[in-house]
Amino acid sequence: MARESLFNILNNYVDYEECSVLDLFAGTGAVSLEFVSRGARSVTSVDINNACTEFIKNTARQFSVNNIHVVRADVFDLLKRANSSFDIVFADPPYALQDLPQLPDLVFQSGLVGDDGIFIIEHPKEYQFEQHQYFWQHRAYGKVNFTFFAKNIEQ
Repeated sequence: MARESLFNILNNYVDYEECSVLDLFAGTGAVSLEFVSRGARSVTSVDINNACTEFIKNTARQFSVNNIHVVRADVFDLLKRANSSFDIVFADPPYALQDLPQLPDLVFQSGLVGDDGIFIIEHPKEYQFEQHQYFWQHRAYGKVNFTFFAKNIEQ
């Protein structure tokens, strides 16, 4: 339900066919594959866990998906060496991640979010990001919370 709601929100703001997506802490790749299924031009899935990245690669192969690039890396190391930007950056970090509150700042400082891009973080309700300079909106679905950030967005 939460993921469907996320994409229902994005449907109003995103042309998927023109969209490049970065999925941080990709896990099983469910969000990455959802972007692909909606026609995203390219998706980069990042996770440190080898079993996760292999699962995403195998799933992509199984469904003949050729616009997913899978990267096995520590997200925080990737943020330090980023050299490209994306239209959408999605992050679903472990809820117990100690650095979760700093993630929006780190993502924006890295340059990964394009000028007209959107950053979305999934997080537990204990975290509030409304005071962040790029805060756009927050949505809660049971225990799942999404906070959206954007530098430039038409409301």
